[in-house]
Amino acid sequence: MNRRRCKIIDRVIVVVLDSMGVGELPDAAEYGDEGSNTLGNIARALGGLNLPHFESLGLGNITAIEGVKPVPDCQAAWGKMAERSRGKDTTTGHWELMGLITEQPFPVYPRGFPPDLIERFEQAIGRRVLGNKVASGTEIIDELGEEHVKTGRPIVYTSADSVFQIAAHEEVIPLEELYHICRTAREMLTGVHGVARVIARPFRGEPGRFARTENRKDFSLEPPGVTVLDLLVKHGYETTGIGKIKDIFAGRGITRHIPSKNNTEGISHIIDVIDSQVRGLVLANLVDFDMKYGHRNDPQGYSLALEEFDRALPDIIGRLRDDDILVITADHGCDPTTASTDHSREYVPLLVAGEKVRAGTRLGVRESFADLGKTVLELLGVSGEGMPGQSFAGLLLG
Repeated sequence: MNRRRCKIIDRVIVVVLDSMGVGELPDAAEYGDEGSNTLGNIARALGGLNLPHFESLGLGNITAIEGVKPVPDCQAAWGKMAERSRGKDTTTGHWELMGLITEQPFPVYPRGFPPDLIERFEQAIGRRVLGNKVASGTEIIDELGEEHVKTGRPIVYTSADSVFQIAAHEEVIPLEELYHICRTAREMLTGVHGVARVIARPFRGEPGRFARTENRKDFSLEPPGVTVLDLLVKHGYETTGIGKIKDIFAGRGITRHIPSKNNTEGISHIIDVIDSQVRGLVLANLVDFDMKYGHRNDPQGYSLALEEFDRALPDIIGRLRDDDILVITADHGCDPTTASTDHSREYVPLLVAGEKVRAGTRLGVRESFADLGKTVLELLGVSGEGMPGQSFAGLLLG
């Protein structure tokens, strides 16, 4: 039985820098990701990164990053985490961070979705579709956007990840209708076709100048087991999700949802929540690293987004209360320097800061992302008996 224990701190703020991997996992070759190192390869491609506040926290201790030096007396505890789950997608990564291991990988469709499935989907939404193939999100709207505008047929596509993506021009299929179409797909895609996410991919513009908007929405499967979020809510804690967290967990275990369309908004919301009286767990996802730069193979854009977050770090850390702990991590990699435009199977960084944290502590190579969830439970005084992972709270606090 899970029970409330004596809490150590009042609040844990976990910031997930979506896709900021720090080097290939031992099984990366099985996923076609040999040589991937999102952060290290970006730095090499650009001749170095300018991340002074990340450096002071100890980011350069985790992996070799040109321009970011190792700092023995850094301001945070540091390490990296391996993924135990089978997969390398957003849902799998976030679920494992919150204590749910995915043993069976989500289905993928390298040759598109089965014709009978597409036919049933078309009948359900009353429209025929375009596409039904593996494609880059920006390339497919360039290829099929004009035909979509003329016919009103939504564009269906997938990637190497377990996703059913639906693109539509906002002036052809209004947002709420697109979201309804996605909900219809989500209801259909269960069992053997239970993809991790159905994603609404709205765009605007004219032929030759189509561009995706920030009104993306994810429709994830409901977690099949108990998560750290569920346990915290059960024991009366507030759980605040910033960005696409609510979507990733299908709304479960989230007491407060704060949407954000980009990193700038997300950072602002993180600061606002730190200044508030919210207690418990704050879980934020900053999506631009992955969505705008990783998948588009844009190392320069990725580096600028890193610099934006680096500039915000002193403000974020300076606002922490004595009983706050800040964790910076990721959910997978998405190396923009490789030929692939998909996620990469990588370690993720682990930086932990706060007044009560023993600065400079080596947290080592954690065997699972779930170690973070187990640590959150221990810090907040909730038993994680039966949950996977090993808490590192004792290393943090001495």
